Amino acid sequence: MGISFSFAAKVDTVLIHSASMNRDIKCVVVLPDSYSSSHQAYPVLYLLHGYSGNYANWVKNAPDFLKSVDRFDIIGICPDGNFNSWYFDSPIDSKVRFETFVSKEVPDYVDSHYRTKKDRRFRALGGLSMGGHGALYLAILHKDFFGAAVSMSGGVDFTPFPKNWDIAKVLGPYEQHQERWQRHTAQYLAGTLKNGDLAISFECGTGDFFLGVNRALHLKLTNLKIDHDYAERPGQHNWDYWNNAINYQMLFLHRFFEKNTQ
Repeated sequence: MGISFSFAAKVDTVLIHSASMNRDIKCVVVLPDSYSSSHQAYPVLYLLHGYSGNYANWVKNAPDFLKSVDRFDIIGICPDGNFNSWYFDSPIDSKVRFETFVSKEVPDYVDSHYRTKKDRRFRALGGLSMGGHGALYLAILHKDFFGAAVSMSGGVDFTPFPKNWDIAKVLGPYEQHQERWQRHTAQYLAGTLKNGDLAISFECGTGDFFLGVNRALHLKLTNLKIDHDYAERPGQHNWDYWNNAINYQMLFLHRFFEKNTQ
């Protein structure tokens, strides 16, 4: 079913079967206006929602995302990540397999149903809040499959918040599983990167409760001499910030994709 907007990008909702969870899961597909009149293949951004959100959040709340899909000729894919999956394959709940879903099952469907450039140099992950964590976490784990990751207001280290956002439901209580929690953060996984493994850009508003953990990740990557873009701008943890932020992150990805086209 299509969703009508005032610009040219074509927005559809599809059902993608997850074999790992034995159910169908909704996903939004945003095609640039040029898609219907060309025969070219396109780079793809898999864009993840935040905690308590769903697959439709980005297209309903961030009109600049749809404008950027048209402007930069990038296919946008917004999978549902359950409201609190944190994009993990949960070690305690076999019904939560959202690492597998986002990093394998969704791309398999997208690459078989749309004209995509089937190469990591043209495949990126992005997201906000829980999805910002998910984008970096999954891209680092699957850097052989994704070439770039962008995060906006990402929960890149959630260990300072052991009682928040239902994380214990997918990882177990923090008090009993501190090492497991740490190993599931983007902050921890950043230590496995070598410079050049991924194109990375992330940002956070100066009024955001995740500002401290994003600054810590920036410092860690800097000390490891991992090239990355990092920005802070005035803003809160809200859609006003994210609708603005997506413009910067889509430009970063456009430049990454263009560089790989040459």
